[in-house]
Amino acid sequence: MLQPQDPEPTSRRGLHQASEAGTGAGNKVRRLGAWQVASDLPASFRYAAQGLIYGFRSQRNFRIHVVTGACVFGLGLWLQLPLPQLAVLVLTVAAVLVLELINTATEAVVDLAIGRQFHPLARIAKDCAAAAVLVAALSSLVIAALLVLPALLVRLGV
Repeated sequence: MLQPQDPEPTSRRGLHQASEAGTGAGNKVRRLGAWQVASDLPASFRYAAQGLIYGFRSQRNFRIHVVTGACVFGLGLWLQLPLPQLAVLVLTVAAVLVLELINTATEAVVDLAIGRQFHPLARIAKDCAAAAVLVAALSSLVIAALLVLPALLVRLGV
């Protein structure tokens, strides 16, 4: 699993301290802890990759969506669907994956905020995030059926 990294206190200044140092073009605002900003573009990509890896390793539904999306895209390639239809399939699968990652992030933030306590608003936040994934997944099934099924029936001679 991913482990949080503690910044060295001597090498970084807090947001308030950096702001007092000036706002010139050469001065960057730095943040401590979980609010730390990536220092460069490769670091940003590395953090995003860590999020993808975490989602894939920890979320069963994310893995199911990845495998299902790959199968549907492979089927679209096998059926030689036109590029616009393949693009719609890719966007549909991507939307479901994005929402699954947002759902995972929402659950983590809610758990962080309330700990092991029950709160009705926390339940609503988690349920609504999960419902967003469900709506996207059901919609993607309909879209895949509309795009793939006719070509599959022609290919099978039905």
